[in-house]
Amino acid sequence: EILGEEGLRQWESVMELMSPLAKAVDALPTAAIRTDIGAPFTVGPYLPNFASLNPLNNLKLTKPFQSILDDANLPGAGFTQRWLDLLCFCLSGLPASGTITAEMALMLDEFYAPDAIMDCPKGGAKQIVNALTRGITKHGGIVRTNSHVEKIIIEDKRAVGVELRASGKKKTYRAKQAVISNLSLWDLFGTNKKAGGLIDPNDIDISSFIQNKVDTTPVAKSFMHLHVGFRASREELERMQAHYMYMDDWSRGVDAEDNAVLLSVPSVHDPTLAPDGYGVLHIYTPAAEEYARWEGLERKSAEYKTLKERRSRYLWEVLEKIMPFDLRERTVISRVGTPLTHERYLRKHRGTYGPATTAGLPFPNTPIKGLLVCGDSCFPGIGVPAVAGSGLLAAHSVSLASVKPQMELLEKLRSTD
Repeated sequence: EILGEEGLRQWESVMELMSPLAKAVDALPTAAIRTDIGAPFTVGPYLPNFASLNPLNNLKLTKPFQSILDDANLPGAGFTQRWLDLLCFCLSGLPASGTITAEMALMLDEFYAPDAIMDCPKGGAKQIVNALTRGITKHGGIVRTNSHVEKIIIEDKRAVGVELRASGKKKTYRAKQAVISNLSLWDLFGTNKKAGGLIDPNDIDISSFIQNKVDTTPVAKSFMHLHVGFRASREELERMQAHYMYMDDWSRGVDAEDNAVLLSVPSVHDPTLAPDGYGVLHIYTPAAEEYARWEGLERKSAEYKTLKERRSRYLWEVLEKIMPFDLRERTVISRVGTPLTHERYLRKHRGTYGPATTAGLPFPNTPIKGLLVCGDSCFPGIGVPAVAGSGLLAAHSVSLASVKPQMELLEKLRSTD
């Protein structure tokens, strides 16, 4: 409706270029990938899927998504380019120039499928955590909460366990095969500019790795969050959408401060998230908040409270434009999240969303034997699909003993296709 027939032509041009790439992504599930000599056994059954695909096309999957948009001859300042920049930014914290094509090939294929829907986890986000916890405990694992990892234990230059602190007491847990961390590069290894990390330099010298890899990886910005509980009837909620994307000024770019905003109103779909007659929402600016203005503030100080009110004002202004009623008048409770919230509760260096790059991200292995990584600081990068994929890669990299159960799982998955 915005660009008419020209917009349709541009969109079809992009989707035509992405179609074979989406097929390439589908041809090899992430669950089959390994980074060791077990790969031929797990990847082999899927090689026939590539017979009809152009191998030169497949190489595009590792390039920035912007290369696809350039091939489609999109106007640099046009709406189609800007819309796809926004989708990339929401997924990876980077515009099309910094998001790998493989991630967008997966997302676009599902996002614009004829039967695609934008939903919410029934029972709230905690149900995702509960499902992940069940995945661990049903195999005999144990999840320890309110337990802080003080350090990774290194013996003979190998990671052999972790030291936890809980209720003021420290306890050591030995690893049977490996230690896997989902911390960011900076929180795991520390930096040369700022002490920290979980590796004691007296146990192993990784200073060159920190200097050449950790310190040179650009840090993405953080978030501003606003959570609101409000009065609303079931009828009012059902007339709303569950998800909104708001852009104040396209010409400023998707990563500009106080510009792009995402809003979720999960109560539209799930009445169990709030008592009868109430709803909840979450609105935030993704990866556009500078940490510097928050650095050094005490969380209980008047200065911090004032800054929270000032920096959340834009989110309230956007809500006034989107919500069909006076939300301020109906608000029962509201909570503001800041980069310091990210830093404290998510253990994220400078409250970051992750690395502001997809170039040169490491695979699960690290310079320390027995220490593997997953999460947003390794391949494939930021975003739920990418991070989930990194978890699979890390799990499969622990030892070759995982090849047999991995092949059994893949066989089960193929039988359900």
